[in-house]
Parts: sequence; structure tokens; C-alpha cells
Amino acid sequence: MPSLTPENIWLVVGYGGQALFGSRFLVQWIATERRKQSIVPIVFWYLSLGGGLALLSYAIWIQEWVFIVGQSGGILVYSRNLWFVHRRKAVTAD
Repeated sequence: MPSLTPENIWLVVGYGGQALFGSRFLVQWIATERRKQSIVPIVFWYLSLGGGLALLSYAIWIQEWVFIVGQSGGILVYSRNLWFVHRRKAVTAD
């Protein structure tokens, strides 16, 4: 069994983030197939944000600036989309 070194923990964070990030495409595909039209469910944005944050954390740990800049931009987009989703729900609830 591998030891719990910081390197191994960060590898788990990196792979976990990649798994979250990749699973969003499966979720979007299933939703689209069910409705027979292009759909982006809210869970897509949560998976994007969770995966993006985990990958950003990993990128910071390995000090890979191209990866850091790329994930930072995505996190802003995912957060903004979630803000719009929740704002629309609050407006329609009134």
C-alpha cells in the first residue's frame, strides 16, 4: 500500500479533480440524450467548479503557471454561471 506522503495526497487531489471535471461531460451527454436537445444541467457547473478548484490546487502545488492561469479563468466562468442560475431561481421564486 502506498504511503500517505504529501506527493501521493496531491496526486489523489489531481486525479480526483480530473475525474470530477471529466464526469461533467457524461452528465451533460445523458441529460441531452434524455431530452433530445442540448441541455446543460446545473450539476455540470458544480462538477466544473469542483474539478476546477481541485485541479487549480494541484497546479499550484506543482507550480505549473500555464495550468494555474487556465484553471483560474475557468473557475471564474463556472462561478458566474452558477451565480446566474441561482439569481434566476431567486427572481422566479418572488
